[in-house]
Amino acid sequence: MNGSLLIEILVEELPAIPLLKELDSIPKKWNKILEEYKLKSNFNFFYTPRRLVLYHDNFAKKQEKQKLEFIGAPKDLAFKDGILTKAGLSFLQKAGISEDELSFKLVKGKEVLYYQKEVEGQYSKNLLEEMISNFLDSLSFGKSMRWGKGDFHFIRPIRNLLCILDDELVDICCYGIRSAKRTFVHRTVSYEAFHIDGVNDYFNLLEKNFVILNQEKRREKILNDFKELEQKHNIKIKEDKDLLDEVVAITEYPNALLGSFEEDFLILPSEVIIDSMRENQRYFSVFKNGAFTNNFVFVSNAVCEDYSQIINGNERVLRARLSDAVFFYENDLKSGLCVEKLKSISYFEGLGTIYDKVQREKEIAKVLCKIYAGLDEKDILDAIEYSKSDLATQMVYEFTSLQGVIGYHYAKKQGFKDEICLAILEQYMPKSEKDSLPSTKFTSIVALSNKLDTLMCLFSINQIPSGTKDPYALRRAALGVLKILINLGVSFRLDELLKNISFLYKDFDIKILLNFILERLYSLYDANASFIKASLRTYDIVHIDSSIKALLKLSSDKDFFSYFDTFKRLSNIIKDSESRVLDEKLLKEKEEKDLFNAFKACDLTLPSYELLRSLFALKPQIDTFFDKIMINVDDEKIKNNRLALIQSIYNAFLTVADIKEISL
Repeated sequence: MNGSLLIEILVEELPAIPLLKELDSIPKKWNKILEEYKLKSNFNFFYTPRRLVLYHDNFAKKQEKQKLEFIGAPKDLAFKDGILTKAGLSFLQKAGISEDELSFKLVKGKEVLYYQKEVEGQYSKNLLEEMISNFLDSLSFGKSMRWGKGDFHFIRPIRNLLCILDDELVDICCYGIRSAKRTFVHRTVSYEAFHIDGVNDYFNLLEKNFVILNQEKRREKILNDFKELEQKHNIKIKEDKDLLDEVVAITEYPNALLGSFEEDFLILPSEVIIDSMRENQRYFSVFKNGAFTNNFVFVSNAVCEDYSQIINGNERVLRARLSDAVFFYENDLKSGLCVEKLKSISYFEGLGTIYDKVQREKEIAKVLCKIYAGLDEKDILDAIEYSKSDLATQMVYEFTSLQGVIGYHYAKKQGFKDEICLAILEQYMPKSEKDSLPSTKFTSIVALSNKLDTLMCLFSINQIPSGTKDPYALRRAALGVLKILINLGVSFRLDELLKNISFLYKDFDIKILLNFILERLYSLYDANASFIKASLRTYDIVHIDSSIKALLKLSSDKDFFSYFDTFKRLSNIIKDSESRVLDEKLLKEKEEKDLFNAFKACDLTLPSYELLRSLFALKPQIDTFFDKIMINVDDEKIKNNRLALIQSIYNAFLTVADIKEISL
């Protein structure tokens, strides 16, 4: 028999970011518990800032009968001289049976003690207390709190527990809270508890009292409010999925409202205003005809008829913040970008100051300018010289996420060349996996110098990421290096570059850093991992990229598997064999001559994909060679020459990838 199950854990306001980080795991963890307790069924998970809700409309009131299997020690160990040993007696106790009920079963060729019995399922209401406690224990929000006199802890104090099965209260106690048929509505309506009779009463009560329980309906309401504001005021609200997720998580009855600030504040760079509104107030930016405006949109959780006071209050808070920003901005402009101030800002213990970091980046850029032709080295060095200067400004001290952005605007005000300003802006790109790359070769060199110095510095003092920990985002920096190098498209050996700049750092094993960088390739491609491993024949990142892409493209060919089998056989024959020199004069048989001539016609200077296509075209000759020619003949010279022929073809393939490493 089944019924409806409603569980509500009511808490003090949940912080949005920890909740959102754990959000995907919450239903998975409840699902796991349902499986463990043999009560698996479909359910809905809802959340607001004050409650976590699990609702089943078809929940089993009792577990189904279960078959329990007991497997014990082998028969020859369970008995000695026909009498049960300690192992045998232990099995009887474990299975709860007498010796008369004992049976045997053949498992992996051995006869072992065995017993099977069917047991009645338990009533689910007797299991729910333990299930809910385990569920709450499993949730991981980061920091947690203790409250009251108990030893329990959770992200925020739990204030009420509702658990009803088929409209009947399930009497349980979790985290010091005993369940009750009550809940709380929107704070604006009442702070008092409301009695509920059952599931329908619960949903109706919340709906009538301004709690939109379903998070997707709250999201839909916010987006509809946005559309109405856009149409009414002829504006465009900036899309921001992460910010939208946050406001969905902090509201029970959201209302999107339009506010404004004085136009005088528009003297500030738009990024400053946007950052201040987003990070401090959770406001959405507003544009009109493509231009940033002095309006903003915020999502209120209040319920009232007149929202003017709420709008005024938000405008007042923003005005104070922007007034501070204008003060910082004007003071910074008076001082200008100053490199000398960087000498007083420490970079990292053992690595000097930010000024020292800038000087190292300039040395790296000099090496890169020799690799990448057509660059103005002086302008690049000037860009790097001033790239970190905004770290000494009041504005970046207040808005740390805008480093580089502030430097760009100040450099523009000081009349720097456009390319230098752009390089200061893009020096940290890409900042994330989905972020854009630097837009020019010039800015790419500046960004590359920054990332390479960061990696070399931190590895030189053994600050190497381990496990999931990466406090200095070195994996992201390494991935950025790969993306920029591939985008620039110039072939050179990364190991040689790192050796050329190693004099700038404490001595360390550069191979560790090289391997760390190459490991990031596995996250860069949607590819069979063995394709990437097979392509790691060099430290030339551009060549590796072309090899991986060549294998990916070839693998989509319907004949790829047959090509692969032929070349895999070829690689297996010469595996671990010594290097040999091919002598054309020793080729006697037609089939080996045909293979040699076909291979000789291949242009080994072709790009990776074209080269592999031309080598794969040798399949008929290779197959015929294997069918007709005996390699291991008595004549050592003939044998070695035939091995040399195969090895020559394999070595040509090796210039792209090692087929031995590929697994399909």
